[in-house]
Amino acid sequence: MPTYTAPVRDTRFVLENVLDLPALAGTPGFEDFDADMIAPILEEAGKFFAEVVAPTNLPSDRQGCTRNPDGTVTCPDGLKDVYDRVREAGWLTLSLPLKHGGQGMPGVLGMAVEEYFTSANMAFAMTSGLTAGAVEAIMARGSEEMQALYVPKMISGEWSGTMNLTEPHAGTDLGLLRTRAEPNGDGSFAITGSKIFISSGEHDLTENIIHLVLARTPDAPKGTKGISMFVVPKFIPDADGNPGERNSFSCGSIEEKMGIHANPTCSMNYEGATGWLVGDENKGLAAMFIMMNAARLWVGLQGLSQAENAYQNGAAYALDRRQGRSLTGAKDPSESADLLVVHPDVRRMLMDGRAWTEGMRALALWTCMQIDIAEGSDDEAARQKADDMVQLLTPVVKGIGTDIGSNVANDMQQVWGGHGYIEENGMAQFVRDARITRIYEGANGVQAMDLVGRKLPMHGGRAIQALFAEVDADVEKASGDERLAEIATALGKANGELKAASMWLMQNGPANPNNVGSAAYFYMEMLGLVSIGWMWLRSAVAAAKALDEGAEDAAFMEAKLLTAKHFALGLLPDAGALRRKLQAGADTIMAMPADSFLRAG
Repeated sequence: MPTYTAPVRDTRFVLENVLDLPALAGTPGFEDFDADMIAPILEEAGKFFAEVVAPTNLPSDRQGCTRNPDGTVTCPDGLKDVYDRVREAGWLTLSLPLKHGGQGMPGVLGMAVEEYFTSANMAFAMTSGLTAGAVEAIMARGSEEMQALYVPKMISGEWSGTMNLTEPHAGTDLGLLRTRAEPNGDGSFAITGSKIFISSGEHDLTENIIHLVLARTPDAPKGTKGISMFVVPKFIPDADGNPGERNSFSCGSIEEKMGIHANPTCSMNYEGATGWLVGDENKGLAAMFIMMNAARLWVGLQGLSQAENAYQNGAAYALDRRQGRSLTGAKDPSESADLLVVHPDVRRMLMDGRAWTEGMRALALWTCMQIDIAEGSDDEAARQKADDMVQLLTPVVKGIGTDIGSNVANDMQQVWGGHGYIEENGMAQFVRDARITRIYEGANGVQAMDLVGRKLPMHGGRAIQALFAEVDADVEKASGDERLAEIATALGKANGELKAASMWLMQNGPANPNNVGSAAYFYMEMLGLVSIGWMWLRSAVAAAKALDEGAEDAAFMEAKLLTAKHFALGLLPDAGALRRKLQAGADTIMAMPADSFLRAG
């Protein structure tokens, strides 16, 4: 049975020492935030999700969800009671707006707590995670009346939310969608069509489910320019705003999936269901992207959560399981074998897992703090810079964060050896659950193309140039400290490789767009390496400062410096190889005739 302990100490280090979140308390956008809140909120959240939610993870995965004959869905035993406890404890409202019943904490603090929830039971946490994105979309595009009707109960967790994009014939290419929206003559629309892969599309955890559905009105233009977004509730609210008449749609089936079994992934059949337009007609894709951008950061967090949980269980096993002898002689002569942790290859996987996980935590939280600044600061230049960074790094947090989740889970399963392949030990679930994160909310190849095709050139490359400059400045400042010099040097070299790759794309992309397509993933990996390496340099600087000031937890800070050095010397050098792969161009991969991919004989 796997175990989970929320990484409260590491989260606090990132928020307090690396990001200096306390310095923002009381400033514009952070008026309701008190720095003294950080420790008690994280400690209480960590205890709650480890003790109340984490024990449901393996049992709910085994049981899965059940579709009933009437099209309703029953979630695994006990999840309804646990959901109510999560809701009543206030964990769903932490960083949502005060205006509609939230607690108004910074989004970065809410994201830190969300990691604990998602590590404890990712499939279960998906219900409230999707709701937060739906709230954001309604608040950004919905009328005041629509917001007043739906948002408070969605924020409280009494109602949940979903997004309905994908159709059987159309995945990422939303321009192909066929779902129809016919005006009813009273301001509402009749929604007819089929949607698939709808996470939490039907369940029994909340009293109502509010679907955001993409559809086409009768005279809509073809392609993505003719998409509108509609709010389609499971139960149509009555005059008092309570769930009333059952709407005319249902769950046709639950997908039999590789993982996330405790979350019902539904096919949804809309049969003239009543819905209301959100925002302007034919502007639904822009409205949905508000939700999707939030969801992409959250999915990157899902990758981090699975990496953290897998790492904890891999490290615990390596410190308990005895196998073989140390290459330098027996470490425990009184025992029949040494612990797994003595073996360099096991330590390599553990160090890689720790370096990727802790570095990704810092990057994800730093990116989320930029959202807080972009939305709340009264400094226009600061808002612009923060928004630029969010735009640039969102596909990286999603793409690289989920690659990390999948890769670390695989490595930690490897640490367990054959026992990691046995379901009852829990490592297989981390591998299975992490795998979907690389696919949904825009597959990682789509994230890479978004990064290179849209985010990199936006505003004339302003965001990437700002990142280059910040990294170079931090490298220069750290180079004079002998404890940090190797880390700074390695990051400076990797940043140079990234600059060279960016220049190559500028020179070779316009003449042959396939060069952009073939290089995009390598570029996303390079930017992920440099961005996480940058966070590790900042973490090392913070750890060194804490040691100089006589930190009580010196062992924690020393471990930070060692892990930063491992990332710098063991992982950052990959930037050079990635640049060479990127510069190979598209000619070879595009030369193969399509039919030749199906080998004959």
